[in-house]
Amino acid sequence: MKLKVISRSADEFTRERSQDLQRVFHNYDPKLRPQEKAVEYTRALNAVKLDKIFARPFVAAMDGHIDAISCMAKNPSQLKEIFSGSMDGDIRLWDIAARRTICQFPGHRGAVRGLTVSTDGRILVSCGTDSTVRLWNVPVSSFVDPYSSIKQTEPTSVYVWKNAFCAADHQWDGEHFATGGAQVDIWNHNRSQPVNSFVWGSDTVISVRFNPGEPNLLASSASDRSINLYDLRMDSPVRKMIMQTKTNSIAWNPMEPINFTVANEDGYCYSYDSRKLGEAKCVHQDHVSAVLDIDYSPTGREFVTGSYDRSVRIFPYNGGHMREIYHTKRMQRVFCVKFSGDGSYVISGSDDTNLRLWKANASEQLGVILPREKKKHQYHEAIKKRYKHLPEINRIARHKHLPRSIFKAAKLMHIMADSRKRKQERKKAHSAPGSVTTTPLRKRRILKEVE
Repeated sequence: MKLKVISRSADEFTRERSQDLQRVFHNYDPKLRPQEKAVEYTRALNAVKLDKIFARPFVAAMDGHIDAISCMAKNPSQLKEIFSGSMDGDIRLWDIAARRTICQFPGHRGAVRGLTVSTDGRILVSCGTDSTVRLWNVPVSSFVDPYSSIKQTEPTSVYVWKNAFCAADHQWDGEHFATGGAQVDIWNHNRSQPVNSFVWGSDTVISVRFNPGEPNLLASSASDRSINLYDLRMDSPVRKMIMQTKTNSIAWNPMEPINFTVANEDGYCYSYDSRKLGEAKCVHQDHVSAVLDIDYSPTGREFVTGSYDRSVRIFPYNGGHMREIYHTKRMQRVFCVKFSGDGSYVISGSDDTNLRLWKANASEQLGVILPREKKKHQYHEAIKKRYKHLPEINRIARHKHLPRSIFKAAKLMHIMADSRKRKQERKKAHSAPGSVTTTPLRKRRILKEVE
């Protein structure tokens, strides 16, 4: 004779702590829960409102520089370390966790315009307007005593060259690094002169970036409004694209290395496929002034930008509008921005000599999170994603508090864009059919492509 016994595991109803609520089990049969959609919608609405209430993105400001911060570099082998260079030639290594300077690298006699670290995190390369390239040994990370003095390090090598430098980047898993100035120069750690140089035009190279997936592929932008692609295995540049306004910075998508995004002087960011430069994959618009720097999250799903309009914004990699905007009253023009190594934080360097630390997710809860709280957050994210298309939830999620100057400038830009659109529509309506063509925004800013 068989007996059917109702039983359950003790782990299902045992509380983690004595203060925890008793677990309640629900029957999710839709016939027993006719109001399920309405209840979930209310929960999603409350979750979006709570996100706005608990949005506290600013974590800390790290001061120490006495001039504007011009560039930053992450240490690929350390999560909590970041390098910064300023206009007075000062280079500092920061401990983000302790929020203080660990080490200084004195030596440059002009503005530091390029910083980059080797993939193993042992060598720091710096260059600047004093026409020198300096190599430094990165100190080994250890416990930081809050009362210890700041160390100072001397460069291991100093290479003097013919022209000032504006940018630098290190090859992924290699021993070469690139500098940008009057031309693109490829250097080796052990040689005092470039091993190769690329010249295409006579304008200043503003930024250089190595491809994370193909180490021999290099992208650069110049003051003649061009974006260039180089292959180190070839003697000449590969492709060139000229836009209407110059590109200030370039960032490759680490998860999709064939795609890159550029920060442009017209206030827009453009995402391109390196195999097809004739049209942008996506146009990211919301800044009201020139975008000065850009950096991708390690996940490749979003990127952060810093702008002349004194704001830091986070965009989805495939979305036309921002997800978050960060600003403070004291923050001036943002010259450089970086995601932390784990993608949880954003670091910005601005004209007011401060490094600022922000949360990548403004309403994220810091500290230790219990499993029950973690499941609750995941549930809220799921229902927000499920009901994000509904008007009230969409309105609350999209609402951003902007400084008055940015709000007025954005309103003026919308008026100007509407005016141009009306003018184009009237011109098309009063012209012969087919004589007036409308160029899409993805192609409008591209003048020509050269191979």
